[in-house]
Amino acid sequence: MIELLIVLAIIALLVGLLIPALNTVRNIAKETKQKAQFATIEMALAAFKNDEGDYPPSVWPLPPNPGSDYCGAQKLAEALLGWDLLGFHPNTAWRADGLDAAGGPGSYDPAHTRDVNPPPSGDGIPDTFDERKGPYLELATVNAFRLIDLFRPNSISSLDPDTFVICDVFGAKKITMVNRIDPVTGQPITVTEKAGAPILYYHANTSGKVINDVYRASDDDALVVTKQQDDGRLHPLANPNGAYQFFYDYIRDPKITAKPWPYRPDSYILISAGADGLYGTGDDIRNFGQ
Repeated sequence: MIELLIVLAIIALLVGLLIPALNTVRNIAKETKQKAQFATIEMALAAFKNDEGDYPPSVWPLPPNPGSDYCGAQKLAEALLGWDLLGFHPNTAWRADGLDAAGGPGSYDPAHTRDVNPPPSGDGIPDTFDERKGPYLELATVNAFRLIDLFRPNSISSLDPDTFVICDVFGAKKITMVNRIDPVTGQPITVTEKAGAPILYYHANTSGKVINDVYRASDDDALVVTKQQDDGRLHPLANPNGAYQFFYDYIRDPKITAKPWPYRPDSYILISAGADGLYGTGDDIRNFGQ
C-alpha cells in the first residue's frame, strides 16, 4: 500500500510538472501562429496600398453620422475582404451601411439597385461586383466574424452589429452561425467555429508632430469598450483617464527619448488581445515593439 501511494504521488508530481509545460508550449504555438497571421495581414495591406495608394483609414468617429458606427477594425476588414466579404470597392465611403458618401448605392449597393440585368432576365449579381478588388486575404482561412456573432447585442456600444472584423487566432469563444435553411425541413442549418478577439487596427497620420496626432486612441475605443462590456473584465486599453495616457504609453517607442514618439509612425499598428483576451496586458501580440 505504501509503495502504491508513493507511485501515485510520483505520478501526480510528474503530471503537475507536465501540465504547465504543455500550456507553455501551447501558448508559444498560438503566439507563433498569431505572428504569422499578422505577417499575412501585412502582406495584404501592402497589396492594398499598391492598388489604392495608401493604407486603409481607421479614424473614428467620422462625421457625418454614418461614420460613427464604423471603427478602425471594421475598416481593416472592409479593405482586405470587402464590406460583404466579396471584395473591396475602390469608391467606398467607408460607411457601415456600404453606401456611398451621399447615401446612395454607388459602392457596395447592399440593395442590389444597380443590377443591370435583374432577374428573371439577368443573373441578379449587382454590377458593383465587377468593380471590386481582392479579397486580399483568403476568406477560407481568415477569422472574419460579424460583431453580432461575437458579442451580446446589449454589449455592442455604438458600432454597427452587422459589420465584420478580423479576429485573432486564440479562438477563446465558440460562435454558432446559421449557414443556410434546409430546403426539406425549413429549419436552419448551423455551423460552429472558434473566434478570438477582434484585431485592432490604427492608421498613422504621417503628418502628425506629436504622438497623439500620429495615432488616435479613439479609432478602436468603441470596440475595446464593447469587448469589456461583453466579458465583464477590465481592459487596460479602454482606460480613458489622462486623455488615454495608457494607450500612448503602450505604443510609445522607448528608444526615442527626445519626446514621446510611437512605434511605426509611418504606417499602422495591429494589436491582438493575446491568450487572456484582454487588450493592453503583457501577453498582447503586436506588430510593433516586444
